[in-house]
Order: sequence, then structure tokens, then C-alpha cells
Amino acid sequence: MFILPAVDLLDDEAVRLLQGDYSKKTVYSSHPEELAKKFESDGAEILHIVDLNAAKSGVSKNQKSIKKIRENCKMKLELGGGIRNDEAIQFFDDLGIDRFILGTIAVENPKFVEQSLAKYGVDRIVVGVDAKNGTIRTKGWETDSGLSALDFLRQLHEIGVRHIIYTDISKDGMLIGPNFSIYQTILTIYPDFHLIASGGVSSLADLKELHRLTNGTLYGAIAGKAIYESKLNLKQALKEFKEYQKG
Repeated sequence: MFILPAVDLLDDEAVRLLQGDYSKKTVYSSHPEELAKKFESDGAEILHIVDLNAAKSGVSKNQKSIKKIRENCKMKLELGGGIRNDEAIQFFDDLGIDRFILGTIAVENPKFVEQSLAKYGVDRIVVGVDAKNGTIRTKGWETDSGLSALDFLRQLHEIGVRHIIYTDISKDGMLIGPNFSIYQTILTIYPDFHLIASGGVSSLADLKELHRLTNGTLYGAIAGKAIYESKLNLKQALKEFKEYQKG
């Protein structure tokens, strides 16, 4: 199971929002590339990046920061937020981004997801399933789609998506622990999903519990605020978790 540190970008700063609320932000760095370098030196293998400006409006204001992150680290980068057409994917592909997270567009135009899978390959296309009370949210989590998360997952599985990030919005930024049961449910129904848990991770104990409850089948877990608020020491967690997984 991978531990993915998160860098959320808003106006070229690394921030965290509370439950996706843009009015409740905390700025952690004006130099996101320095955070990325630190996470890589701690041993992270994949960095999770979200362009919050683009997620909300469809227009990125963080391309400079994303470029600097790519130039300053060698680990895999996955990027989400406002990627809603092939031009955006191509731009970030040329920039050296490894994996592209489709959110709003996957709800509005599943055919585009199929086309992207065919063009870039199943391992480079990730779908972000962002849910609150079991219902999918889009456009930076501000729009209720009315679509059931489980129905959406079924649709994604049918068209060949295998990489999923499931975020329980009610847990995001709260440091109260993940929604353990939803990850168990998803992997019971779709054991071939490469599922990443997002939202609520607050400690190494949470990561171990996610691993245990999914019988070691969870692909990864994203940690953001827990790292920034020193609830989770990334370097120590990566080292300890490797030993835990061996045991």
C-alpha cells in the first residue's frame, strides 16, 4: 500500500481546505516545490497534487507551481483538478505528469474517460470519486450531481477504469479517521480496483487499520493535513509501514 502525501494548490500556494470549503483554507507554503522535495526525500514514491483553482472553475492558475514540482523531484506525480478535456491532459503530459485524475468530466462525459483510457492507458488515468453522504459531488465539490457513488463506481468499472481515488468529503481535513467501511465495501464488490483512500487520515494507526480491514488489497492512502499538522511523520510512517506490511 502506497502512502501518498498531498499538495493542494490554490493561487500557487500549498493549502488545505476544510471539507472542501474554499473559504476555510490554511496556507502551508508559498513554495510547493520545496514540500515536494521534502516528501520525496522522506521516501514517498507518488505525490498527489490537486489544482484547486481549476477544480472549481476549470481554469488553472497553478501551472507555474506544477512545473516547478516536476522540475524538482523524480517521484511519480498524479494531478487532479479541472482536467476536463484532452488539451489539458496533453499539456500536463508534455509537462511530465505521470497520472491524470478525472473528476467532474468523468461524471458528465463517461465517453471521454473511455477515450482517455484508450489513448493514455489504464495505468495513467485515475478517476476521482468524490462523495458526500454517498452522493457524488463535482466542480470542486460544490455541485451535488445527484448520482449515487456506488452507481458511479459500477459505471466506471464497466468502461474499464481500474484506478480510483475515493474521497469521503465529510472526512476531508477533519483528522477524525477515514470512512473505513466504504473502502471495505468497494473492494469487496470490485477487488480488481486499484483503490486509493482519501479523506480523514490522521495517524499511522489509521493507515494500518485501512491496510488491515482491506486485507492488504488497498492500493494507497492519501495524507495531507495530518502531515502538515505533524500528526503523521511521513518519513517515519513510510519506514514503519513497510515493516508492518512485511509482518
